[in-house]
Amino acid sequence: MDTDLLLTLGIVLLVLSVPSLLSAWVEGRAPRIGAIMVIVAAGMVITAVTTKPGGYTFNEVPGAMVKVVGRLFN
Repeated sequence: MDTDLLLTLGIVLLVLSVPSLLSAWVEGRAPRIGAIMVIVAAGMVITAVTTKPGGYTFNEVPGAMVKVVGRLFN
């Protein structure tokens, strides 16, 4: 899998896990699904950063995400 795609999916999954975590916290229940999503997303991001030669800088992340979205719609 492409490292840019892996990074983008990991970041999107991490953002989508926030509502699940907050919902579980407000309702007073265990955040099982949210925690699993965070673990999977963190694994995807870490894999992308360590697999790409030279890694990613913070300035490269938006460009990588735009490139992935561009490939999706192209």
